[in-house]
Amino acid sequence: MSQRHLTLCLGAVVALAFGVSCVAPSRAVTTTSGLIYQIVTPGRGPAARRGQHVRIHETTTLADGTVIYSTRTNDKPLTFLLGGNQVIAGVDEGVTGMKVGERRRLVVPPSLSRRSSYPANTPPDAILQYDIELLEVIEP
Repeated sequence: MSQRHLTLCLGAVVALAFGVSCVAPSRAVTTTSGLIYQIVTPGRGPAARRGQHVRIHETTTLADGTVIYSTRTNDKPLTFLLGGNQVIAGVDEGVTGMKVGERRRLVVPPSLSRRSSYPANTPPDAILQYDIELLEVIEP
């Protein structure tokens, strides 16, 4: 996939994910790695940082809106070490800097979602969308 094609695809996914025809730069942030995120609900307190364990709720969807994974279904939040390579790079980057109670939407390009076949039936080159809420930061 060419860089131009990826940019066009990501633009379309952002429009779908955020429910707008054009995402203004003040509404969504694109990082140097290609991650796109939008703060949906601001949080409070100190920002989560590498080396801390965090507990999140997440819903993962494909670009067409198909839900492929959600911790909310069974109310089983995910806990992981931020920066510990326990989740895909896009989630690690997207959660870093969040505050407790904050909710973000992420659009994760394939370059930040390298994974083996999990979740099942997810194409390795899929652009993934995440709805993430930071529930807790656990100090080391």
